[in-house]
Amino acid sequence: MDSTTVNHLLIISKKYGSLSFSGYLQPQFQAAQSNGTQAEYQGGNFGESTNNRFRLRRGRLRADYMLLTDDGSPSTYFVLQFDGTEQGVAIRDFWGRYYENKWKLMYVTIGLSGRPFGNELQLSSSVREAPERGRMSQILMKSERDLGATFSFNPRWKDATLKNFVLDIGVYNGQGLAGPSEFDNSKDVIARLSHKPYTFKKLGLSVAGGISTLQGGLNHRLPVSYKMANVNQNWTMVKDSSASNINKVAPRRYYGADIQLATATKSWKSELRAEVISGLQTGTSTTSTTPGSYPTDNKSVALPYYTRNFNGAYFTFVQTLNNTNNQLILKYDWYDPNSKVKGMDITSAKGLSGADVRFDTFGFGFLHHFNPHFKAVLYYDVIANERTQLPGYTTDRKDNVFTLRTQFYF
Repeated sequence: MDSTTVNHLLIISKKYGSLSFSGYLQPQFQAAQSNGTQAEYQGGNFGESTNNRFRLRRGRLRADYMLLTDDGSPSTYFVLQFDGTEQGVAIRDFWGRYYENKWKLMYVTIGLSGRPFGNELQLSSSVREAPERGRMSQILMKSERDLGATFSFNPRWKDATLKNFVLDIGVYNGQGLAGPSEFDNSKDVIARLSHKPYTFKKLGLSVAGGISTLQGGLNHRLPVSYKMANVNQNWTMVKDSSASNINKVAPRRYYGADIQLATATKSWKSELRAEVISGLQTGTSTTSTTPGSYPTDNKSVALPYYTRNFNGAYFTFVQTLNNTNNQLILKYDWYDPNSKVKGMDITSAKGLSGADVRFDTFGFGFLHHFNPHFKAVLYYDVIANERTQLPGYTTDRKDNVFTLRTQFYF
């Protein structure tokens, strides 16, 4: 996202600006622990009678255009990126950016772009070591991108005191690529204050990080809503039936912090990335995923919203083995969609469902770069769900997934 560091692979025109192309392809093979494994957050659910498959997880082609001022400062930036797999072709990025160059303090990005929240969402799938983002990231920010505008404040002159700080403030539709279009009047306001990597030379350690928040919601269309309440010392999903609920905003409130640590060496380099998010999430009775369109049943009847307190986090450790061609990957993440209830307190009698069950994922793998344009990763996800009194969640599900992914890129 930082145009000043873009490596232009193909320069078409120097007089009117530079146009570059890049892309990558991710063919992969996966094997699951059982037929029909629900692996939505490991690249998609398996078929009812299937426990192994070949897939094209991603196939991206991207064009970047950048216009510079006479003194070499960025002026206008434009990006178009497509994603093509065996399931079809879709646009992933389509945005333009204008740099203010009088004071060199601000730039604005408009269009379909990544949401400026946290760190994992900002990491491209082409450079991320683990095959997929964590369950928390995928549920809260499904598809990562959204339509809107972001104002970024970052001093860009050489001796600026605050040149390593970036403040992003954006306004977005909210549904992202999970739905075809905006379906209510509520918007998501996202703010992130981050610090670029800073190296402590005496410690041989690089540190970066940030804090983020999302303030948004979804408009009720029904005079019915659900939220958790303490009833006789028991947390229960309580129904609120009131005509005043119509057009009220069911809240989505996220608060996050992230940090990235890395040793300042190429040989035997160690990296640790961590992020935690908590707040309020609005979904439906059966899922806490942010809806891409107004939820309805199979007869197109509108469904009510359910609001839950949530928390989640991930910790990723990457160890380079001697040189950058070999990397060991360890990752742990959790997502608790309803932090008010635990384990055997989760029952259908309290109005709860699989949407209230916590999941913990332990991943480990090995990545090898064969050359500058081809790499492969062996990765295994151990997925553990909370034991509850709900059918299908009384024991740990057999849903572990092995992934062998290759990546060609230019």
